[in-house]
Amino acid sequence: MELRDIEIFLTLAEELHFGRTATRLCLSPARVTQAIQKQERQVGAPLFERNNRTVRLTPVGRQLRDDLRPLYAGLKDSMERAQLAGQGITGTLRVGMLPLNAYDLRPYWDIFRLRHPQWKLRIHSAQLGQAFPALRRGDIDVLVSWLPVDEPDLTVGPVVFAEQRVLAVAADHQLAPRASVSLEMVSDFQHPHADTGPGYWYDAYAPRLTRRGRQIERGPVVGDAEEAMTLASMDGLVVLFPAHVTRYWARPDIAYLPVTDLEPLPYALVWRSEAESEPIRALAGIIRDLGPLPSAPAP
Repeated sequence: MELRDIEIFLTLAEELHFGRTATRLCLSPARVTQAIQKQERQVGAPLFERNNRTVRLTPVGRQLRDDLRPLYAGLKDSMERAQLAGQGITGTLRVGMLPLNAYDLRPYWDIFRLRHPQWKLRIHSAQLGQAFPALRRGDIDVLVSWLPVDEPDLTVGPVVFAEQRVLAVAADHQLAPRASVSLEMVSDFQHPHADTGPGYWYDAYAPRLTRRGRQIERGPVVGDAEEAMTLASMDGLVVLFPAHVTRYWARPDIAYLPVTDLEPLPYALVWRSEAESEPIRALAGIIRDLGPLPSAPAP
């Protein structure tokens, strides 16, 4: 079975739709169908049950998918390492970003690339609920995360920046005309909740209590910032964000209000202690050398 055919099979096993598989792989639907038919002839059994409405893996297809996934991942990884080695690159550092301001952090990225051309630097967006699992699985090497992070298997490195919070509200929300707000003032409005893992960690981002001890109402669970923003614009929720979203996520249906009674939220490098590597130490060293980004005032 050729590598491209394995990719087609595994993508179809994930998408369970010939059209979406073809689009994702930039192929024609006929090419996808031919590849699957060829594989079924080689195996001697159907890999998918398909009709006009659904596509499902057969038991044989599920077994083949489970067997091929790790082999394909290993082959892709080997090919990528060989290609990088041919360019003089001996490793890759993958940085997961919870904040949206990767562009602001360019001084760190540029110096890393200048000092260490033997290592490739890749910047990824990290999903809120999957940030720590991705770090622990090894999908990313280091995470830019707000603090505190108090996990026995994770190391907290240098602070990258600290930023004031803003409150996102719908443009026609009753709070929108205000120049600023306090948590005390907005504690009766629903804030989203996020199932992110450590409770203390999300509580540092979105406190449960005001300084006077008033309970802050939490509403529906959201999976990511975009879903929270949609609920703010459509359903009247209010959402806390670091102030850089006002530059990176300007929207006509959202107003951003500075929050006056919250301390700046610090963000730092975090990595899995047992996976600490020379590239991680190099990036942490650059951030220590340059220091945190200057604090930008909330609008």
